[in-house]
Formats: sequence, structure tokens, C-alpha cells
Amino acid sequence: MIFHLLCFCFLSLSIGILIGVETGRARGRRSIPEGVPAVERIGIIMNGVTGRMGTNQHLERSIVAIRKQGGIRLRDGRSVAPDPVLLGRSAQKLEALARKYEVERWSTSVEDCLADPQNSIYFDAQATELRAGCVRAALAAGKHVYCEKPLTGDFQQAIELARMAANAGVKHGIVQDKLFLPGLLKLKQVIQSGFLGQILSVRGEFGYWVFEGGQQQPQRPSWNYRKEDGGGIILDMFPHWQYLLENLFGPVTAISCIGATHIPLRADEAGATYKATADDAVYATFQIEGGVIVQMNSSWCTRVHRDDLLILQVDGTSGSAVAGLRECEVQHRSTTPRATWNPDTPDPNNYLEGWQKVPTTASYENAFKIQWEMFLRHVLEDAPFPHDFLQAARGVQVVDAGLRSWAERKWQDVPRLTLQS
Repeated sequence: MIFHLLCFCFLSLSIGILIGVETGRARGRRSIPEGVPAVERIGIIMNGVTGRMGTNQHLERSIVAIRKQGGIRLRDGRSVAPDPVLLGRSAQKLEALARKYEVERWSTSVEDCLADPQNSIYFDAQATELRAGCVRAALAAGKHVYCEKPLTGDFQQAIELARMAANAGVKHGIVQDKLFLPGLLKLKQVIQSGFLGQILSVRGEFGYWVFEGGQQQPQRPSWNYRKEDGGGIILDMFPHWQYLLENLFGPVTAISCIGATHIPLRADEAGATYKATADDAVYATFQIEGGVIVQMNSSWCTRVHRDDLLILQVDGTSGSAVAGLRECEVQHRSTTPRATWNPDTPDPNNYLEGWQKVPTTASYENAFKIQWEMFLRHVLEDAPFPHDFLQAARGVQVVDAGLRSWAERKWQDVPRLTLQS
């Protein structure tokens, strides 16, 4: 009797172990050592990740990276890892991406993904013109929503989505990655230290030459240059400038700008020539609350003769700073060389000397990954996340004012924005 009982217990234990191993394999999970808490999962619908930005920044360098580090650790001690489902229109591309990054789920059906209770978050990195409808459906399905900027190309639609998100009672956020770049974090540190004194003005240069096609393949998708598809550098970059300027210097209160389509013909992904209908350069002046003046040139038709693709020079009464994507240099009033205009003789000053590099005192992670972790904490433990849909609408508001300024050839005010506006 005792022998039969021992055999039964051994058999039961063996079956339990086998079932556990089989379940682990089926779900792609490794066995967890005793005493180590299990990693929970949160389902994330990732729509539009077959594109350049979606694949590189959001999937590979953010979600996959967070998974590889074991998820994020919450205040209560739990660890939670993203469980993405890749969503798009091309089954072939999705399957290839899923295989490459060891993602278990992919789909071509928005409806199925939104109906699945396993998915808590909807993320959208589609082309701008496709975004609003899917965001609206996700909010109606009760999903938390995180989006690439711009939220939409239409200001009234943007504020409507912000109101809908607020009424839905879900978490919502917009990508504002430039806030977390090392050079701009160093610039913010310099500003907060008071080193610059009273800030007077800002001069920004952004851009590079995007090849038209032919001998050199374009670095950007063709829809970027078609207005009817949500293209244009104003719609693409002004949301960035809005949150960057507001975070560093204060809210934008007025704008004057002129756009241009410098390159009228380009080649698409198949090599076919098409007419560019969207602006590929814009030259703008922003007024900031408190009096700071910002001049900002943005162009996909310029060749780079500067240290970085984005450079901001900030001049103040006590000093100046020049920041790029990764580095920041400063010059104090006491070390400013005396310049005298005299083009008839060689200038004795080397103006690039006398600038001091701001030291790197911290390790900087990928800007997109930082914000993804912030949003996940916002969803999972109600951590602060100021980059919400109202901020997203604020970015589109600045786009709208810029386009009207160009069309009407005059300054446009940018009033403070609320959900009741």
C-alpha cells in the first residue's frame, strides 16, 4: 500500500514538472528560480511598427530592450514586461519582424487586437493621416493610448481626441523624445543653474539633405512630401519645437513663418517620379511668454556644416550655450572675446575657442525607451506623465498657427489651450 502511494506521488510530481516545462515553452518563458518573483506581462498593440521609426526606435530600442532587461520594476516590487502584438497591413513584414525580435504575436486586424482583453495599451506609429480613426477606436475600446506625434494633422480633431481621452478615463500620451536627448538635457541643466542670466534669444538650425531619388536613395518615405498623405516639414517638426521650446524657455505665444517646397519632383520607393505637394523647408520666428525670441530654420534641403543635425544657440546676459543632440558647450560673459568689425584685416580671434563642454555626469539611455518606461509606469502605478493628449493638441495648435501665418503672410497668436478651448 505504501509502495503504491509512493509511486502515485512520484508519478503526479513528474506529470506536474512535465506540464510546467511544456507550458513554459509554449509561452516562450524561461523557468524562474525559486524566490525570484515572476515577471508579469502587459499586452501592447503596436500599430505601424514596420516603418523606419516604428521598427528602430519603438520596437527594437524600446520595447525589445525593456523585455531583455526583464521588464520594469514597480514601486510595490512587481516586475512587468511588455507583451507586444505587432499590427499592420503586410503579413509578410509583420511575420519577419516578429521572428527577428522573438515577438510571439502579430496581426493584420485592428478590430481583433482591440477586442482582445489581453491587450491593455494601444500604440500608434502609422502615417499621420491614418492615426485619428484608430486612436478613436482604441479609446472607445477602453485601451490606454500612446502615440507618435503629431496626434493628427487637424487642430480641431486633435482637441476632440484630447477631450475623448479625458472622458474615457484612460491613460493617454504623446511621444516627445527630444526632451530626453543628452545634449538638450545638459542645456536644461545649464538654464536651471542660472549660468546664462536672463535669456534673450534662441537660434536653431535643423535639417539635412534628403536625396530626391535616382542615384541616391531617399532617407525618408515618399509620403513625407505629399500633403494629401499628411506630409510636410511643418506638420512633422513644429510639434517637436512646441514641446521643446515650452519645456526649455516657456510657452509659445505667437509665430511668424514662411514655408517652401524647394524640390518639386522626387522619386518614390519604387523609383517612380512624383510631384512633391508638401513643404520641405520652413523658416520661423517664435515669441515665447516672457519675451524670449526664437528663430528656427528647419529644412530637408540643406547640407550640414555644423556639429549636429540639430543645433540650438541660447544667448543670455551672463553667458551663452550651444547644444546639439548629445553635447552642449557654454561660454561665460567673463571669457567672451572682444569682437570688432574690421573686414580689412584678419580677425585675431578664434571664436570657437573659449567654449567649455558641459561634462557628462550621468548615463543616458535611448530617449524613446525612457519615455516608454515612463508611460508604462503611468499606466501600471499612476506615475506622473505630463506628455498627454492636451500637450499633443498644443503641438498641432502651433502647426495650425504656422500654416495660417504662411498662408496669410502675417503673425499669428497662439493662445493658452485647455480642454474647454
